[in-house]
Amino acid sequence: MLDKLKDIAAFTKLGKKPSTLLGVDISSTAVKILQLSPSGNSYKLDNYVIRNLPANAVVEKNISDTDAVGECIGAAVSLLKPTMKDAAVAVAGSAVITKTIEMSANLTDSEMENQIVVEADQYIPYPLDEVSIDFERQKLSDRNPELVEVLLAACRRENVESRVAALEIGGLEAKVVDIEAYAIERAYTLLAQQIGSDDDQTVAIVDVGSMTTTLNVILQGRTIYTREQMFGGNALSEEVQRRFGLTAVEAETGMKRGGLPDEYELEILGPFKETVVQQVSQTLQFFFSSSHYNEVDHILLAGGVAAIEGLADLCQESLSTPVTVANPFAGMSIGSKVSKAQLANDAPALMIACGLAMRGEY
Repeated sequence: MLDKLKDIAAFTKLGKKPSTLLGVDISSTAVKILQLSPSGNSYKLDNYVIRNLPANAVVEKNISDTDAVGECIGAAVSLLKPTMKDAAVAVAGSAVITKTIEMSANLTDSEMENQIVVEADQYIPYPLDEVSIDFERQKLSDRNPELVEVLLAACRRENVESRVAALEIGGLEAKVVDIEAYAIERAYTLLAQQIGSDDDQTVAIVDVGSMTTTLNVILQGRTIYTREQMFGGNALSEEVQRRFGLTAVEAETGMKRGGLPDEYELEILGPFKETVVQQVSQTLQFFFSSSHYNEVDHILLAGGVAAIEGLADLCQESLSTPVTVANPFAGMSIGSKVSKAQLANDAPALMIACGLAMRGEY
């Protein structure tokens, strides 16, 4: 039968009492592990840890050195000392094929699974033994109430198995393998009220990571468009290293804590911020050209780059659209182990980890 992706296609169920797992975000340069706990109808941020990965342990979001990633997870777990070992991890959207199909609403889940196995070659361009698949019932079909929309998700098995194995090496158990876009969508539920967004507004979440920029456009609580392109904060770090003859660690420390030569702000950081704005604009143009939309109502800046001072204001001025730096923890109570000053800097980069921690089991 189907080799399941551990509920990869599942969404947050509205109105359900919050439940949590450890959120483990494996990016190209770091592992981020985050623990939430239920607090009334919301959550409390108990603690989080970010650990840098060895170079090339993850290449273009594919794990190339499972042992190195697992050891990094283990080191992060030792620092975090979580009260649970059950975790949620995600694969990149670019590694996943999703398709909405219509099936008879009268079928049981088992019957749906059997039918998907028989008809899989219609939807998935890979041999069935090379992929992990999952599906979830959505709403009844608008055109025929006897049919139900079914979200089908498929990913190469190696992408799923490498993440599950890395977590096991790190002492965790992968209860859920999700999709990054769905984790961001889930974390967005914490941000919608903060930015005054209603269901009719289109919100663009632009996540500028170390190497990749990802756009997720959300309407009525669901992702309607996603795109990845190669651009990230590493370009800034590499320019600092080149210009001042520094190591990667020295460059990162200097950018975060200060102490770089005076020309850094004007000659390196300023042009980089302009480049980020251009990338955001270009990414949005891809969305506009492939849809009937020609604007978005709000932009949320996420990822490590989003914390750069003045970047959100520059984006807002250049794009004539309200821009907010993403902070899913703004309305949460914060645990005593968390440095609020450090969290203010790290929060935009923790969207995926937060969304995964919110995932729970259901």
